[in-house]
Amino acid sequence: MVLYDTDKSNIKAAWQKVGTHAGEYGGEALERMFDCFPTTKTYFPHFDLKPGSAQVKAHGSKVAEALTKAVDHLDDLPGALNVLSDLHAHKLRVDPVNFKLLSHCLLVTLASHLSADFTPAMHASLDKFFATVSTVLTSKYR
Repeated sequence: MVLYDTDKSNIKAAWQKVGTHAGEYGGEALERMFDCFPTTKTYFPHFDLKPGSAQVKAHGSKVAEALTKAVDHLDDLPGALNVLSDLHAHKLRVDPVNFKLLSHCLLVTLASHLSADFTPAMHASLDKFFATVSTVLTSKYR
């Protein structure tokens, strides 16, 4: 999927609005995913999956760090996320569907926090961005 200049500016604008809340929103999105899609919990047997748990918050921060890195490298997402792609495919063996589910939960979380700033154009750009990140992270599964 191609991220056009307008998409890139929408993504950067959204991430700037997210700011220091990125880790918090990442954790919230993970909690939403675990609540809404219970089968995803089977890939995290070592997590304490209670709402607000320290492990979910910590992993939410890791998700946010990865997305921040991706935002900073929109022109080379495969290069920027190569190590994470290897980790998720070969060591963690996360089901690729989980990335799509998390992407959806990230959109819902951002929409709930960014409210009026979450325009249809921003929504579309972020959806393309998360889909592209998901594709990159699952590219080593093939």
